[in-house]
Amino acid sequence: MTTRLGELLVREKLISLQQLRQAQDEQRKSGAKLGYALAKLGFISDGEITNFLSTQYRVPAVDLTQVEIDKELTKIVSRDVCERHHIIAMARSGSSVAVAMADPTNLNAIDDIKFLTGFNVDVYVASEGSIAAAIEKAYTKEAETYDSMLADFDEGDIDFEIGDDAVNVHELEKEAEGAPVVRLVNAILVNAMQKGASDIHIEPYEKKFRVRYRVDGVLLQEMEPPMKLKNPLVSRVKIMSSLDISERRLPQDGRIKLKLGRDREMDFRVSVLPCQYGEKIVLRLLDKSNLQLDMTKLGFDSKPLADFKWAIEQPWGMTLVTGPTGSGKTTTLYSALSDLNREGTNISTAEDPVEFSLHGINQVQMHDEIGLNFAAALRSFLRQDPDIIMVGEIRDFETAEIAVKAALTGHMVLSTLHTNDAPATVSRLLNMGVEPFLITASLNLVLAQRLARKVCKDCAQPTRIDPRILEELGTSEQAFNQAGATPMKGAGCKTCNGSGYKGRVALYEVMRLTEPLKELILQGVSAAELKAAAIRGGMASLRMSGINKIMQGVTTPEEIMRVTMAD
Repeated sequence: MTTRLGELLVREKLISLQQLRQAQDEQRKSGAKLGYALAKLGFISDGEITNFLSTQYRVPAVDLTQVEIDKELTKIVSRDVCERHHIIAMARSGSSVAVAMADPTNLNAIDDIKFLTGFNVDVYVASEGSIAAAIEKAYTKEAETYDSMLADFDEGDIDFEIGDDAVNVHELEKEAEGAPVVRLVNAILVNAMQKGASDIHIEPYEKKFRVRYRVDGVLLQEMEPPMKLKNPLVSRVKIMSSLDISERRLPQDGRIKLKLGRDREMDFRVSVLPCQYGEKIVLRLLDKSNLQLDMTKLGFDSKPLADFKWAIEQPWGMTLVTGPTGSGKTTTLYSALSDLNREGTNISTAEDPVEFSLHGINQVQMHDEIGLNFAAALRSFLRQDPDIIMVGEIRDFETAEIAVKAALTGHMVLSTLHTNDAPATVSRLLNMGVEPFLITASLNLVLAQRLARKVCKDCAQPTRIDPRILEELGTSEQAFNQAGATPMKGAGCKTCNGSGYKGRVALYEVMRLTEPLKELILQGVSAAELKAAAIRGGMASLRMSGINKIMQGVTTPEEIMRVTMAD
């Protein structure tokens, strides 16, 4: 199947022969399947492989991330059988069992399932990567409850003073390696992954110690461990991330890398910050298997997507992505780089930190303490014969000046900026000291974005929106009726933990610098006047993009008002 899959994908021009060979090299190194290697290198997404196989074999495709595997079937069909054939039994219906397969022509697998279950087999197709992830999830034992782990602690065995100087480092290290602490930290990490959290916050206060997860952009309390666990738990995380457990006065940064099953890896970026009552730890989850590099699936409407693709395909110039921390800027830039990553192109990136490794792209980690900052990296890039340069963030005049010069001397420059909307980006560059004529000469396009929570598919139901809320949003009930819109709202279920939301969608405001807009910038108009002119020219603001998503039943008015400002 592996050889056949590669040949078929090349024949249909979905990947190049060179990409197939690179994936086969990666496959030999890691021992992973070809489909997983292709997806990992960003040459083709899991979804594209699944749709291709579905068309090729005339078998329905299935998205395993949306399927709840029947636990009874995992007792009948062993993990070994699933991994040997790259299949997973999903659900029973009458005298049939639904099975997702990477190779629908594998008759041996079908016969094995028939023999084990005594049922007929309804075949569905899914990618190797998604099947591997589904097997890992279905056959991994449920994490112990926090209560059962905490019951293992003997209150008399753990006794640490609050004062910074009173802690015996050797005792602390010994306690941090104790089985109950190890299991508790592991459970916190694994549960965060199962709940789709983007960050874990471990926070000490005077009389309270709590753990919170950020799920779909919102912080939710997960647990409150006993105060006596504060130092051992923090020390365990520091040991896992190779940090100095004796240093409790200075901030520290580290990284934890976990391997889950055979094919999945998870990175945690760790930041330790000394606070009044101890050290606060924030862990950012970096899951490459969930990195969406297909721009058509990020939430773009057709015109903004066409404008963005036009901008990044230009031979030179600057494209800026703006928005607050956690708004998906890095994903958008990585998607653009993945689109531009070709054999004949030299791409260099300066990042702080490098969040994901992208095959074929030269990624440089910033180290301010030794003078390797964005400006220094940019200068070096210009001596490296680059075609495309990505700068993690433009923070100061020096970086902005070099980026503009690079854009004007035949390079495509991609970067991010922290501004509230696209037109405000021009004002920010002016405030940094960049001349207006340099902005208009170098800047191709500005994209502002936000992430809004999506209505949970499992409990979504049609709803009517109060006309007053629509008015506050800047639209009307009549506009919704004319568009034939069906607004949806989540009732709350097990899938979404009762919140009514599951997953997030991006909202985009794409401002292409047309000649009329460039003229206004040279005249020195305000950001508000520039925004009004851009909207007259066809730009959809973040709020307008949000209203469109409400009309499509993707999100709710409350979410759009939470993440966007009124126009």
